Amino acid sequence: MKLISLCDRLIEYSFYSLFLLVPLVFVGNTSELFEFNKMWLAFGLTIIIGSSWITKMILQKKVVVLKTPLDIPILLFLASQIISSVLSLDSHISWWGYYSRFNGGLLSTICYVLLYYAFVSNLHTKHVMRILWVSLISCILVALWGFPAHFGYDPTCLVFRGTLDVNCWTDAFKPTIRTFSTLGQPAWLAAYLAILLPLTMVYGLNVISTKHKAQNKFLVPSLLSLVALFYISLIFTNTRAGFIGFGTADLILWAFIFIKKSLPRTVALKYFAIFHLTLVISSFFFGMPHPSLDKFTFKSLTTQVSAPATSITPSTSTPAAKPSAEAAVPINITDSADIRKLVWQGAIAAWRDNPIFGTGVETFAFAYYKYKPAAHNLTSEWDFLYNKAHNEYLNYLATTGIVGLGSYLLIILFFSFQASKWLIAHSILKKESEKDENHGAYTKSYLLVAGLLAGYASILITNFFGFSVVIINLYFFLIPAFFYVLTEMLNPEKALSFGSEKASDGSDINPYQWTAIVVIAIVAVGLHLNLINYWSADIDYALGANLNKVGQYQQGYESLVRAVDVKPNEPVYTDEFSQSLAVMANGLALQKDNKNAEQFAAKALELSNQILKDHPNNIVYWKNRVRLLYTLSQSDLTNKQNYITEAVQSIDKAQKLSPNDAKISYNQGVLHGQVGDVEGGIKILNLTIKLKPDYRDAYYALGLFYHDLAVNKDGKIIDPAMNKKAIETFEYILKNLAPNDKEARSNLEKWKTL
Repeated sequence: MKLISLCDRLIEYSFYSLFLLVPLVFVGNTSELFEFNKMWLAFGLTIIIGSSWITKMILQKKVVVLKTPLDIPILLFLASQIISSVLSLDSHISWWGYYSRFNGGLLSTICYVLLYYAFVSNLHTKHVMRILWVSLISCILVALWGFPAHFGYDPTCLVFRGTLDVNCWTDAFKPTIRTFSTLGQPAWLAAYLAILLPLTMVYGLNVISTKHKAQNKFLVPSLLSLVALFYISLIFTNTRAGFIGFGTADLILWAFIFIKKSLPRTVALKYFAIFHLTLVISSFFFGMPHPSLDKFTFKSLTTQVSAPATSITPSTSTPAAKPSAEAAVPINITDSADIRKLVWQGAIAAWRDNPIFGTGVETFAFAYYKYKPAAHNLTSEWDFLYNKAHNEYLNYLATTGIVGLGSYLLIILFFSFQASKWLIAHSILKKESEKDENHGAYTKSYLLVAGLLAGYASILITNFFGFSVVIINLYFFLIPAFFYVLTEMLNPEKALSFGSEKASDGSDINPYQWTAIVVIAIVAVGLHLNLINYWSADIDYALGANLNKVGQYQQGYESLVRAVDVKPNEPVYTDEFSQSLAVMANGLALQKDNKNAEQFAAKALELSNQILKDHPNNIVYWKNRVRLLYTLSQSDLTNKQNYITEAVQSIDKAQKLSPNDAKISYNQGVLHGQVGDVEGGIKILNLTIKLKPDYRDAYYALGLFYHDLAVNKDGKIIDPAMNKKAIETFEYILKNLAPNDKEARSNLEKWKTL
């Protein structure tokens, strides 16, 4: 009996920990600060929940899994993910997920499904209520942590560097412009806040419905303050999708409240006005959700009033950004919506070629590049790696096909229909029981379900414009579980069960049960140790990779050795280690230590060969192989000529995997020229500038190749037509791409004198 009670407690408090800690946890020395650690925490707590549940069933001598209305959609979805992973372009990535995030891999999906069934089979209404309060507490901490960062005082920098400022972040992360707090990205924080804002309103309305005036005096203002805090934090994320998600959730919540009359109309109107006046005042002082409305804020109005009148002189020229040393053409930042449309086009193209089960769970990071639209090269993010489609639905469509997306949508449709149907029916119950002593309980349940459905709807919106992360997926899978438990829709008598007709109370444990319990405990400990080892290896990998980035390969070598020793089957570690070996081989060759240099080079190539044997469709590894071979070819190693030849073969393979990637095409053209195939290089570079007409480096290489064909070994002109092409190419650079390009200008002046 005590053991069963212990199992129940472990399950209960592990769920509390999930919703309290997952939004908060981050670690500074892992390869990815936020999502990696959140996923690892979720894995660890899922192991505790799963092993406790199994132990409980062993003690009871009965396997019990409650049936739910979502069983068929969930099991179809899980089956689609399994099949897609088996047929995947890269089964390793499909199992674990894209490295550093892991959320979305088959393993994470299994965890979410297990959590869903563990919750409905073990917890009750009181636990749902506690989890929702825990969620609000966690959200308060997240919002308070991120709030000062907007004003230049980020607590994260205090933790990392001991300074309360924002200088620990690069230019890509500016919390003063877009706050991300402990979630790691503004869009993820916005999605999280959009889920909990309607629930915060619901708690305020539930307090009102209790009719305890003393309680109302304290709790209502407190919850109103939380609404303001969460909404201002949402403003600070500066994320359109988050506002659309919250707006949709807000509309759904109040529509059910007003249309179904779950509260007296005067009360509903009063608190609707109070809540939304709070939002309006917050927007007025802290910013509007859309730039076109920002002119009505306090900051804008005061700026307009205090700004001195100035005379404006007409000009025919357009102001431009200050040119760099190399170019006078300003860099235009492409609107994220335009980039997103191009990525969506690529996702749809990938699905058309893999319509049933897609390219494989979580393989978008390299599957997309085969279908990347050429127009993507004209954006400011033309050389970025996209590991998601930035639309959860298209991501599932591309990677798991119509079966994966269809079953995912079934989960959404089934739950949304059932929750909406219950809300409509529940309002009728309320009318029939107005004089019933349980009327307050009816109202509370109704409002909570309305809040949960509203929060769930916000997920559907934010996922349309982005993709889910760990905390969002937890809510996606467990909000339906909360609903079924709150509404008591699940019948324990219809549970899927095996074993004794009557469950044991656990007081008479036989040797077979003890053996099974010990085995479960050993497996659980082993799984946790594996997670700890993987996490530790990631820390070593992160240190080694960072040292490599700053050129300290020898210092990073030992860290990468440790990472590979702990997880030899993780290709990300092996790939980085092979790059390190190649650079060190060059260094040893320069020191005339040819024996060790050859050994390091051979080991680097061996690792690269193994990676590509295991992951032949991964464009990232092919690009890195080219870099590795090119590095080796720059040394005095015996096989230097073979290395450059293999580099050309590898870049040709990479180009087939990503035919519209301008950077790969450029490197392909340059490498062909370096092995003596100048005419082939020119042909490829001409294709490159068609892919990206503003590619300065491609034009520069093309001009050099034209000049190489124009002169003999003594530098004399032997082909005037080619020399003319070289001159025209460099003139084009100076006229249209980089007017202050010193290298192009210097070469051009020399060529004109020949």
